[in-house]
Amino acid sequence: MSINCAAVDRLIDSMSFTQKVGQLNQRLLGWKSVERNAAGRLVASDELKQEIDRWGGLGTLYGLLRADPWSGQHWGNGIRPEERTEAIAVVQQTVLERGVHGIGVLLSEEAPHGHQALGGTVLPTNLGLGATFDPQGVQEAEAAVAAELAASGIHIALVSGLDIARDPRWGRCEECFGEDPLMAARMCEAIVTGMQGEHRSKVGHGGVAVVLKHLAAQGEAVGGRNGQSAVLGPHDLHEIHLPPVAAGVRAGALGFMAAYNDIDSVPCCANPWLLKDYLRDQLGFDGIVMADGLAVDRLEDMVGSIPAAGRAALLAGVDVSLWDEGFTRLEEYADDEQVVAAVDTALRRVLELKAMFGLLPEDGADTAAIAMPSADAIAQATADGREQAKRMAREAITLINDGQSAATLDDIRSVIADAQAGPVIVAGPFADDFGCFLGDYTAPLPADEQSSVYRQLVARLGEDRVLLAAKPSDAPADQWARASTVVFVCGSTSERSYDSEFDDNGAAKAVTEYGATCGEGVDLSDIRLPWRQDDMLGEVAALTTAPIVSVAVCGRAHVLTDVLERSAVTIWAGYAGQYGPQAVADVLVDGADMSGRLPVTLPAYPAAIPVRYNDRQSAAHVYKDAAEPILRGFGYGAGSLAAVTFSEMHADTQSHPGEVLVQVTAHADDHGAAGAVNLFAHVSGGRRIPRLAMLVDSVYMDLNAGERRDIAFHVPCDRLRDVGDGQVQVTCTLDGDSTHTVTATLPGEY
Repeated sequence: MSINCAAVDRLIDSMSFTQKVGQLNQRLLGWKSVERNAAGRLVASDELKQEIDRWGGLGTLYGLLRADPWSGQHWGNGIRPEERTEAIAVVQQTVLERGVHGIGVLLSEEAPHGHQALGGTVLPTNLGLGATFDPQGVQEAEAAVAAELAASGIHIALVSGLDIARDPRWGRCEECFGEDPLMAARMCEAIVTGMQGEHRSKVGHGGVAVVLKHLAAQGEAVGGRNGQSAVLGPHDLHEIHLPPVAAGVRAGALGFMAAYNDIDSVPCCANPWLLKDYLRDQLGFDGIVMADGLAVDRLEDMVGSIPAAGRAALLAGVDVSLWDEGFTRLEEYADDEQVVAAVDTALRRVLELKAMFGLLPEDGADTAAIAMPSADAIAQATADGREQAKRMAREAITLINDGQSAATLDDIRSVIADAQAGPVIVAGPFADDFGCFLGDYTAPLPADEQSSVYRQLVARLGEDRVLLAAKPSDAPADQWARASTVVFVCGSTSERSYDSEFDDNGAAKAVTEYGATCGEGVDLSDIRLPWRQDDMLGEVAALTTAPIVSVAVCGRAHVLTDVLERSAVTIWAGYAGQYGPQAVADVLVDGADMSGRLPVTLPAYPAAIPVRYNDRQSAAHVYKDAAEPILRGFGYGAGSLAAVTFSEMHADTQSHPGEVLVQVTAHADDHGAAGAVNLFAHVSGGRRIPRLAMLVDSVYMDLNAGERRDIAFHVPCDRLRDVGDGQVQVTCTLDGDSTHTVTATLPGEY
């Protein structure tokens, strides 16, 4: 829908200062805006009515459909999929009836990896999606999520993507696409294009507006402590943390969320350089900036009061608040010319966004004519989302160890397929667990949609063949002796229970002894597997001579040194989403390929962190008690592409000005292959200490059996050195394999 600028101007001129401020607020928690009457029908709550009356309308409503332990919404009291139309209609009609200007309310929902609502699609978390190295696949998956949101009457999707996993102690690593800025940038572009369409073509037409979070450098917080200071210089800020931001702007993102952390002492939501000079002036961003939940109020210690906190955030470039009181106190600055001007600027951005969704009254009308959700459209979009979730779960599975002992994965598959072989024992704390695959920001799924690795193997091999032993003592010694294979499911979980304690922003405040070990608010000082799982695996290994397949379900780069040493095969599953258990069974029973690659570096020791592939100095042989601190490097994957051979690699610096063209020929074996081929570069020369390596291009390919294909990598020169540097030498390596390397020299000017 085109924006009628004159109509927006007239609306702004007709509003009181209080009404303008109200349009910038997103204070009310959406699930509190409706309630059930005696007949069980959804009706507007008094809290919703009071909020509308206070402001003469409503700007943005957060989380109307959200369900999880923090909101307290579940299948017994929350808004079910078949009730979404009713809930949306109640809210929008109440806003239109009680509001002064006939303006509808923007509805925003959490969608970090699918829609956080009852019945919503659950994709792998970003760390799992990052393991696919497949931006096109992510784009298609996010398009399906956006279709579900749009069909449900939602306008804004709050989507993680900007954060870079720089320290595995940080609980929110699962929300990152990994430790690399290029892949994060490509994934953010995929999110925006998938959800909004090319050139925003789907916004208001089957798509939603994306608010990318979190801006910026939240993954660099000291010690991996959530929301704390990011201490880094401007060069590293631009090189590591801002590429996803720039990619989001190029793709047309309509929103960004300012993060909790500060950068060199300046809070992101009160940083005019970040939100104005860089985001708007340098990148040309024209959408809204939203504060993270209660982030504005956290400025009180810096500026002295809650009203001053609201003013500081507004003047720094925040347009829309989230749950805080600071923006509600902007009314106190009605005589402040700076605030008045900034309110009008932010208001225009909010109203223009509303116009895209038909939330403003058209010329001659008293109220907006808002289209209501369609139950059939919701059902179809949700079904499409489920198929995308299945596909992405399969792509996320990553083989990080094969044939550690005499048995290989192929050997184990043969044994599992032999009905006459001994029992398959599924062991470990997550053997029969479903929630471990889901990650944080996930609504509860109905019981009939829940599964586990154990239940999937039972469904395919039979109850008589598969035994469950969450603890080693759960199976008798004779069964361990007869076992043909052991599948040890280990890792971590972000699952919250409904009796968990939470901070005021929804982050985990306290967890039980066997509660969440990852996610927002669960930063850890020790990144070994929790609950003494290494010891448990040692006990299992002592009980059986059967080969062990370990499945590591992880939301961060846990130390898996003991797991690799004791397992014949190790599979890394990230948080692969609601179809994660099926994807694991597909690998073990059906022989499915594994195209995943590690999106983070796995450390070999718990204290030798952080280690990143693109550090400037190697950590090898630095620690006298941990000479080799890296267990598996970024991009490692011993799966379907392992059998692909490469030849005829060469570099061309002449044909395409401003870039290095690297070409190589790929040849698949008799089985074909799919997955990403990554090109890394090391630069020598110039005026900075070079990074050990940089991912400079990645090509996802799908080869038929026996197929040969030429692959071209296009590497912009400005990714290799600063403009104006002298001559530099670039060494490009294919997937870190020194046998496939070419060297090129870039001239001093280009």
